[in-house]
Amino acid sequence: MKHHDQVADAFGSTAAAYLTSHVHATGADLDTLAATFKATCGGATVLDMGCGAGHASFAVAPYVREVVAYDIAPPMLATVAAAAKERGLATVRVQQGAAESLPFADASFDWAISRLSAHHWRDVPKALAEVHRVLKPGGRVLFIDVAGADDPLFDTHFQAAEVLRDGSHIRNYRADEWLAFFHDAGFEATVRERWRIPIEFATWIARMRTPEVRAEAIRSLWTHAPDEVRQYFEVQEDGSFKLDALMIEARRQ
Repeated sequence: MKHHDQVADAFGSTAAAYLTSHVHATGADLDTLAATFKATCGGATVLDMGCGAGHASFAVAPYVREVVAYDIAPPMLATVAAAAKERGLATVRVQQGAAESLPFADASFDWAISRLSAHHWRDVPKALAEVHRVLKPGGRVLFIDVAGADDPLFDTHFQAAEVLRDGSHIRNYRADEWLAFFHDAGFEATVRERWRIPIEFATWIARMRTPEVRAEAIRSLWTHAPDEVRQYFEVQEDGSFKLDALMIEARRQ
């Protein structure tokens, strides 16, 4: 199975879980998204890259002319469409596809947003080149994702845990990597915020339907990790921990 198919399969089968997931459905970052778009003139067209269950789309929908919820997994898009209708968010429409190949005309959007998705993208530089193409000159970006750790020891352990939990995971990028990606794609970019997210192990595993043999491997990885790794991620007895997240703000040059 190719990676794009693996992502679509993994998240297609877990769409409902992501709609109700506390980690995905709540957070100050969603409040920041909503406040940012509430402060605009209200006529923006927005592309939500890797929309998942649609939480970012729902946060901005009341304040824009249209938000296109874009994802590789058709069941995710069905979940988004149903939830948007239930919430009365008529500005949301869905479209299927991969981040690296956007089926939109040049200069189609005022904004691109993405939340907790890019660590699954096969080719982030190519995806950002596509974002640059479909944004209007001066178009703006807000991307939110789990961040890789700056310390290589910490990062290696975390990336290992991520891929054991979810075989479609590729990489959580560091802040400096994100800034370089955006710069190379023709954006001016800055890190707007950094924060930590507490992860409850049992629901984290259940949400992706991680096989028990892999879940046990993660427990073993955390148990036998060096003390400084366990301290950095604040690993608990049950395997729960804290991860890093960041928000990148960028403007198309």
